[in-house]
Order: sequence, then C-alpha cells, then structure tokens
Amino acid sequence: MKSDSHVDKEIAQTVTSKVIRSLSEWRLLFSLAICATIFYLQFLTNDGPESLSVDYDRWTGLASHCSNAQPINGSEILQRQENLAKILYDNGASAYIAEPGANAQYFGNISEATWHLSERPLLLIISPILEEASIVAKVTVITPAFEETRARLLPVPGIDVSFVSWAEDEDPYTVALSTLELEPGKPIYVDGMMRYFIVDGLQKAAPGILVIFAPPEVTQLRARKSQAELDLLRCANEVTVLCIRAVQAQMYIGIRESQVLVMIDEALAAAGLAERWALVLFGENAALPHGSGSDRALGKADFILIDAGGTLLEYHSDVTRTFMLHDSSIPPEHTRIWYDVHAAQTLALAAAREGANTSAVDKVARDWLDGRGYKGYFTHRLGHGIGLEDHEGPYLRGGTDDIIQKGNAFSNEPGIYIEGKVGIRLEDCFYIDKGGNSVFLTKGIGGQAFSPLHP
Repeated sequence: MKSDSHVDKEIAQTVTSKVIRSLSEWRLLFSLAICATIFYLQFLTNDGPESLSVDYDRWTGLASHCSNAQPINGSEILQRQENLAKILYDNGASAYIAEPGANAQYFGNISEATWHLSERPLLLIISPILEEASIVAKVTVITPAFEETRARLLPVPGIDVSFVSWAEDEDPYTVALSTLELEPGKPIYVDGMMRYFIVDGLQKAAPGILVIFAPPEVTQLRARKSQAELDLLRCANEVTVLCIRAVQAQMYIGIRESQVLVMIDEALAAAGLAERWALVLFGENAALPHGSGSDRALGKADFILIDAGGTLLEYHSDVTRTFMLHDSSIPPEHTRIWYDVHAAQTLALAAAREGANTSAVDKVARDWLDGRGYKGYFTHRLGHGIGLEDHEGPYLRGGTDDIIQKGNAFSNEPGIYIEGKVGIRLEDCFYIDKGGNSVFLTKGIGGQAFSPLHP
C-alpha cells in the first residue's frame, strides 16, 4: 500500500499537469481570439478584405441583378411613331421636330449619347401621311452633309426612313422644311427641350407657319410608360438601392464623404449602370438638400445621406437613403425626424392614384410634416417624373393641375432640412399600375427603407 504522502504527491502532479495543459489550451484559445478580433477590426475599417485576397469582390451580386435587361425594341418605337402621327393628324399639325435627346430617343432612337449636340443641327422629323384611309408616320432625318454617312449608321426605326443633308453653305432649317407639305394654319410642333436658336431658325424659315412646343397630347405619350420601360426603371432603381446597402455594409465611424463617394460609384459601375452620379453628405451637411459636402469624417451622432442614380439602357434610377451604422449613436430627436419623413413618404404613396391631382399628393406629405412641427423645413417639391430623363414631367408639386395617369412614374422624396443640425430625405420612385394604384419601383427588394439601420 502506498503511503498517504506518496498518494498526495501523485494527486498534486496530476492536478499540476491538468492545470498546465488547461493553461496551454487557454493561451491557444486566447491567441486565436486575439487574431479573430484583429481580423474583425480590419474588416470594419475596410483594411482587411483587400489585403487578405486579391480575389475579394465587395460588390458581389450587383452585376447579375440587371444582366437580363433588354433595350426597347424597334417595334415599340414604331408604335410610338404611329401614335404620334395620329395625334399630329387629328390636331392638324404638319410635323413634330426634335433634336438628339430624350424625345428624339423616344420617337427615333436618337439620344445625346449616340449624337452629341453641336451648332450644326441634326433633326428628327415625324409627319403624318394619309395612306389608304390609314395614318402612317413619315420619318426624316436632317443631317449635315459631311456627317451623312455617320448619320445613316444611326439605328432609326421607321418605314422608309429618309436622310436629307444640308451643305455648309445652306440654311439647315430651309432644307428641313422643304421636306414637309406646309399649309397655313397647320402648325409645326417642336420638342419642348429644343434649343432656342433651332426653334428661331425654323420659325424664320417658315414665316407664315406657327412653330410651337408640342401640346400635352404629345408629351403625355412619353409620360405614360410601357411595360418594357417600367421593367428597365424597376431594375435600375432596385440595383441602386442594393448598391447603397452594399456601401453601408463597408462603412465605419471616421470614414470620409469622399471615400464613400468613390465606393458608391464603384458599386454603381459594378451594377452596370451608366451616367452614374451620387451625393454623399454626413450630419449637418445634409441640411443643404443638394449640398456638395465638406469631406468631413463620419461621427457617431451623424446620419448618412446618399442620393444616387444612373442609367440602365438609357432609363434612369434616382434613390435617396438616410441611414446610420450599427455603432452609430443618433440623437433621439433626429431619429424621430427620420420616422416622420418615412411616414410622409408612405402617406404620399397612398394618395398617388390614377385621377389624383399631382399637387394634392404633394400636399398630403407637406401637411403631415407641417403637423409634426416642421413647417418651413420641407423646402422642395415632393417629386418629379422619371424615365429617359432623371427629372421630367409631370411633377408632384404645389400649384399644378396635372392629373396622374396609368403608366406615370415619379420620385417620392420628402425631406426635412434644419440648417446647421440635420438633413433627412428618403426617396423611392413609383409608378401607377394598370389598376390605377401606386407601386414602388423598389418593391421587389423590399420597397422603401425599413428603418434608419436598414435602408
């Protein structure tokens, strides 16, 4: 039998061995925890992922969101031309004339991107022709003679599209009007965004003919979006929200406005959007709705405002989110403003229905915010139309009598701006569906922002 002292010695050695082994295991676990913490902190400060792997892609998934988007096809543009020709015929107008831009793109697939504006006019002319009791659209492109070969490369849909050139020593407006059958009392409609010197040139070339901006019957054609147009608008606006969310996930306290501006542009580019733009404002800088910022660093008490957009096959997105980070500490009074602005956006969406007056929708949001004590701090209109232009008619603002129609698409962007303190704006675009109801274009990815932490 072993002595008690010998047994005690064995027990002590066993306990000591276990303690040493436990200490070793603890040291290993502690070392692993330290490494994990360092890795996590590097990730939060945006220093880790890029240094860990050259294959890291912080914009994963953005490129695929709109990868199946399709451009407006030629048959839809032909239908637009036919609709325009019927209005021209019914109104007794000789023609509709546009230069490269949103309207020439809508009716002839000629955008500023495909033909840049200069002092030498290139004009799209659509005139109504009566053929066997049917109204058809005659499409003519007026081009500088030395550019005719390039002009003929433009993918202009139409039946027997004519290209008529003017030489440098000729008057382009006289040449343009020589292609039309002008009659006294039959006006010529022009694109409402056409440059004045072109309108003036057309009028001087036809002193007995009235040259006027196109009436609402024409402008409403573009204001009412087709399903194909809505599909492009929907995808462009959805992916813009996804870009903002992706940027939020990589932000941290102390980051600068300029750094976030670079990040949002990278995200929008990864998503496949062209004509990208963004506005990044922290804290009180956002109290100026379109302020340029001061490249200030983000503080814990600061809200972040990102207003961003771009084009998908020429159709625009326009989204604004005001949000916080997980480790932000936003003053309660600023959080209350956020939820009041969110409620104003929700109420405006419910009021925007087919047959409603655009000014009435603006009033709903404004009255709510006024009633919450912010009278005078909602300083701009509620919204604008969106499509081939980022800002286009009709507009959601006071003083208008425009009536909302099926197919209209608008931004809905209430905001409160208290200079020197805080600025909060929330913006989602919506459209009027076939049932006459308003639907956020961002509905497919959750719609409007859910909370200050979840944009």
